[in-house]
Amino acid sequence: MDISDYTDRFGLLAVGLVAFLAILMALYGLAELASRRDRSRAVAFVFLAPAVLFLLVGLVYPAVRTVIMSFFSGDGSEFVGLDNYAWAVSDPDALQILVNTALWIVIVPLLSTALGLLYAVLIDGRRGERVFKALVFLPMGISFVGAAIIWKFVYQYDASGDQIGLLNQLLVWLGADPVNWLTESPWNNFLLMVVLIWIEVGFATVVLSAALKGVPNEIVEAARIDGASPAEIFWNVTVPSIRSAIVVVAVTVFIATLKLFDIVRAMTGGHYDTDVLAHNMVEQAFRLNNDGRGATMAVLLFLLVVPVVIYQVRNMRRQELEAR
Repeated sequence: MDISDYTDRFGLLAVGLVAFLAILMALYGLAELASRRDRSRAVAFVFLAPAVLFLLVGLVYPAVRTVIMSFFSGDGSEFVGLDNYAWAVSDPDALQILVNTALWIVIVPLLSTALGLLYAVLIDGRRGERVFKALVFLPMGISFVGAAIIWKFVYQYDASGDQIGLLNQLLVWLGADPVNWLTESPWNNFLLMVVLIWIEVGFATVVLSAALKGVPNEIVEAARIDGASPAEIFWNVTVPSIRSAIVVVAVTVFIATLKLFDIVRAMTGGHYDTDVLAHNMVEQAFRLNNDGRGATMAVLLFLLVVPVVIYQVRNMRRQELEAR
């Protein structure tokens, strides 16, 4: 591609931006000409219209098209009905993907939230609390690919005998044989989960630590006066008081887990029974050129997200009503 091609593309981009701004200003001018009574509604429509248009073009249309594609063959030339969905719930490899995804979305949010809460409680009010928070939050600054490479070195296996992987070197020091961890199913799935848990615990700690600061001391002191033990105070006072923050953390980690692609791609490439929905969706659509099955995986991914989103919306509405 020579310089003229880049010039043409930048020229088209500039023309598009100018046209968009011209249309926006024209609509705003029309809104200004509207009657004073309806002006606020017209101005709101003018500024919301582009966002709604982008939402329709960038989200709604692709979603509808993906659902339609899931009912067609790999090349999109033949309507196959529910065959792709039948494949997803009957093929052994596809079933393994669904099982792996189910394990990820149960174990990772649960452990990330639990460990983050435990760590937040342990460091709450301690000297050096900020340092402890910074240390556990550091992995959040690493990309998923970077974290995967770091942990891949930890799990590294060398058949020649000299081990550069930390985990296998520890086994050698203990007199055990090294293990090719990333090829040992189903344990390799849990080892991959460790990477995401390591990243998300920092997020959970920071959010839950902030929530702990908001628990009224009067309630805690009243529980102590009544003779409650530290464990009873934690379960009966602290946890109910920060329930909304726990739900937010769990839902956020859940959605991040469903979108998981980078860690699996960088560490195993989806081989050795470690594939998950988001990764296989890309594999089906781009490497295997099977748009029908790729779209099916995308639809299944969407169906897993919907119940969580509905629950979170209802939870937020309930909190708003309680606040009133």
